[in-house]
Amino acid sequence: WMDLAREHGASFLLASTSECYGDPKENPQQESYWGNVNPVGPRSVYDEAKRFAEALTMAYHRHHKLKTHIARIFNTYGPRMKLNDGRVVPSFLDSALHGKPLSVYGDGKQTRSFCYVSDLVDGLCKLMQSEEAYPVNLGNPEEITILEFAERIQRLTGTDLPLAYEPMPEDDPKQRKPDITKARTLLGWEPRVGLEEGLQRTIEYFQSMS
Repeated sequence: WMDLAREHGASFLLASTSECYGDPKENPQQESYWGNVNPVGPRSVYDEAKRFAEALTMAYHRHHKLKTHIARIFNTYGPRMKLNDGRVVPSFLDSALHGKPLSVYGDGKQTRSFCYVSDLVDGLCKLMQSEEAYPVNLGNPEEITILEFAERIQRLTGTDLPLAYEPMPEDDPKQRKPDITKARTLLGWEPRVGLEEGLQRTIEYFQSMS
């Protein structure tokens, strides 16, 4: 894809991920943090593939002078997600809408930060229009535990389903919270849709589809 961008004088945007930070020892995570990734663990194929993609993108930028951008995307959600894709938002919604227990891994005290899809798209567009080649975090810095998130899903869907506690997957990150100072400063970007509003929109969409 970068060779194609070179041929046509186009810019290249890499959709990277907060998984580059692994199970972080720094919270919130800044772009300057190199991460804590197990290179041979069960999650390593995805984590290291994204880290390698970032390295390759920067190599093309430096060697070929290709205009590149790297977005480190944190948890994103919204309408039209696949309910069976295994991520926490669709997993909880699928369970709540079908009357099944909500699966919580570990003690549920691990944290995540959820960004509504329209905010992410806005951030990606602004990043593409910038001159920044190095990684930029795009996500919502509102941090919440998985237990708190499950309780919010229960309340917004009007259900009182039990929680099913499952063993914590190996190398599962205990914290996820983006430091978006760089995005605010360079792009003038920050999320506008709060978690309550975004979840309500998402739930209404899936309820209308059922």
